[in-house]
Amino acid sequence: MTFANVPDMARSLILSLDGQEFPVNLAKIDRERLYGDVEIEAFDEKGSPAVIRVIAADGKTLIDKGGTALATLSEEGDSVGRTDLRTVDPDGDPIDPVPSSFGQTNVLQHASVDDYLSQIVKSVYAIQPADDSPLDYLNDHLAVGEMYSFDFSYRGGLEHDSAFVVGNGREAFLVVGKPAALQFVRLNQAAVLDSVEETEISADDIDFELL
Repeated sequence: MTFANVPDMARSLILSLDGQEFPVNLAKIDRERLYGDVEIEAFDEKGSPAVIRVIAADGKTLIDKGGTALATLSEEGDSVGRTDLRTVDPDGDPIDPVPSSFGQTNVLQHASVDDYLSQIVKSVYAIQPADDSPLDYLNDHLAVGEMYSFDFSYRGGLEHDSAFVVGNGREAFLVVGKPAALQFVRLNQAAVLDSVEETEISADDIDFELL
């Protein structure tokens, strides 16, 4: 299966390896693209399409789709607009947002297999050239087992994701995720197994009348 002709976005992502820049497009790979999708429709006893509704707190009122919303309130109970919100760290200091990776050159750094395997994968994209410039230099490095990473943010936000550039010998892929917080546990005290010697039982010691 090839993803060379399925662009997902108009913006180009610029990757840089050994001083060479590669403008690329990303094509998201998901289950629907790989296997197709199935749409399930529900109908009532009269054949009319069934719709999802929300039951209000009174247990009787049915609210149609779009009839509920989330609101942000201050400690005094007043409504607060999104433009008035500020993101801070646990100490109350402002957090500077990170820019989108599509507005800058992303320098590829060598990555290890251990770092790649410790990721919780969020998205996978096929990498394809944004113009007529080939990706031979990048693909040649990936074909011999090289792996690269860089900080990635799709739209910008509060923090980066980890992005890994990997290949299968023919195409390059971008795997986006977060490092897993692995915790290794052990017993406070190692258990010791008692060695019990087995005693041989002869046929004369078995009472077959009790079987």
